[in-house]
Amino acid sequence: MNDDLRYWLGFNLVRGIGPVRLRALIDEFGDIESAWHASESELRAAKLNQRALENLLQARRQVDLDRVLKRVEQLGVQVLTWDSPGYPPLLSQIPDPPPVLFVRGSLLAADEWSVAMVGTRKASSYGREVARRLAGELGRNGVTVVSGLARGIDGIAHKAALEAGGRSIAVLGCGVDCVYPPEHRGLAESLVEHGALVSDYPLGTRPEAANFPARNRIISGLSLGTIVVEAGLRSGALITADFALDQGREVFAIPGSILSPSAAGSNRLIRDGAHVVTEALDVLEVLHLDQVQDKQAARVALPETPTEALIFEYLSAEPCHLDELSREAGLPVEVVSSTLVMMELKGMVRQSGAFHYIRAFEPGVAYQADNGGSNPESLSDAVT
Repeated sequence: MNDDLRYWLGFNLVRGIGPVRLRALIDEFGDIESAWHASESELRAAKLNQRALENLLQARRQVDLDRVLKRVEQLGVQVLTWDSPGYPPLLSQIPDPPPVLFVRGSLLAADEWSVAMVGTRKASSYGREVARRLAGELGRNGVTVVSGLARGIDGIAHKAALEAGGRSIAVLGCGVDCVYPPEHRGLAESLVEHGALVSDYPLGTRPEAANFPARNRIISGLSLGTIVVEAGLRSGALITADFALDQGREVFAIPGSILSPSAAGSNRLIRDGAHVVTEALDVLEVLHLDQVQDKQAARVALPETPTEALIFEYLSAEPCHLDELSREAGLPVEVVSSTLVMMELKGMVRQSGAFHYIRAFEPGVAYQADNGGSNPESLSDAVT
């Protein structure tokens, strides 16, 4: 696996080769290693543009892949790729998911029940209290809270979820070996212990303004829905909401005063059709998360049967119809249907449309990562 991982890490360092181009290269050359070693003429024939081609050739000349891999291992950072069994199922379902994820901490099967909470860095006392209450209630109900570790609403949401005994995931606009803002270093370490720091940026990447809007699609992609607590009309939280809509995920917003500029964005979301949130139950009911704790208990208390194992084998992140499952597994439709009911209660599968099912998690997969990191230089508050 480490041999392949070297090349995933290599491509992750090449500017101009994102998910679409990397997928095309793998399809063209058969695997990630062959794509990395393809000749210049082969890469041109594969229609790699000049800028990306030059960057790739330069990386192959200058980057020591063994050294890059060793750095990852030394820091105890977990690297997940499209090929990894532990790659987050929700994220894998978005258009062009990131090919590489760096993780400090752990991503667990239970994190499939995740909700993003985002908002302004300059939160009002109202916004801070709402974020604290909602994140705490979600955490107590077994829902993982996802946010961006930023000042304001993000930090409050992470902290409240952890204080309630829940889990929380922070998606960074820098490498996971960096912490931004620096005053959240202690919070970041708590997240490593009871959740994760996640980024698709290479180790050592410093926080830059351009990184933060791009990372918002991962925040929404890891989540069943996104809650905008308090946001002005130019807030980066609205970018996260837009990504959520593009990904087919639910969007929620907290109503605020029509006289408050910091609530103008969230109020507009409500005007445009976002779900109004006045308490955590509003979110839990829309996302069918009001039984999360029962599902978690069932997953532990009810082990897989041979029938469940057989059905699970024929499921993936791609929706599969009940009738097709019946044919593939060689089981009567009524047996498959009744078994899927129990598997859905356990959180093993999830419906994706009428009579269509997908895997909700990979059984028994949990990734751990050690601490480590550095303190990035300060950045303007304009970063979202």
